[in-house]
Amino acid sequence: MPVKCSHIILDACCVLNFSASGSFSEILRSLPAQVIVTQVVRDREIVSLQRLSEETCEAANQFEAAIDLGLLLVEDFANDREAETFVNYAAVLGDDGESATCAIAVHRQWAMATDDRKAISFFQREAPHLQILSSLDIIKHWSELTNAAPGELRRVLSNIRSRGRYVPHRSHPLLAWWQAAME
Repeated sequence: MPVKCSHIILDACCVLNFSASGSFSEILRSLPAQVIVTQVVRDREIVSLQRLSEETCEAANQFEAAIDLGLLLVEDFANDREAETFVNYAAVLGDDGESATCAIAVHRQWAMATDDRKAISFFQREAPHLQILSSLDIIKHWSELTNAAPGELRRVLSNIRSRGRYVPHRSHPLLAWWQAAME
């Protein structure tokens, strides 16, 4: 997975999936770019993670630890243009996290990671020149870079499926890879 930008900004769904995986820091360390999350996503997702079961509270701890270690930086809107774009995107997408992520990615020319099909479609129209990654793109990259054992990869994907409640859609380009890894 070649990353074309110096930064990758994660949408909330990717944060949740990586937190659910049990290997959050390891996944972030594998990326060949600085990993970012918006202040909007941090404020909303950390609250969501803390409300869940005790097992998922560990995910909230991993999220905060990644920030403390500098593996995950938190960025807010740098200027009025980014904030205005956020408001405009929120009117279209109906989700603050995805809208903030898209707005910052567009203005700063960063890659974006999301699994939300509506956001992907919108982003492809709005900024077709920018790179869009999925959770599976990043997990596959991590597994190949670290030469993850099949059992470890299966554990990570199972955690994402059960704790993160994520299953790739039928047309996801890495669906066959997911299914083979889960066997």
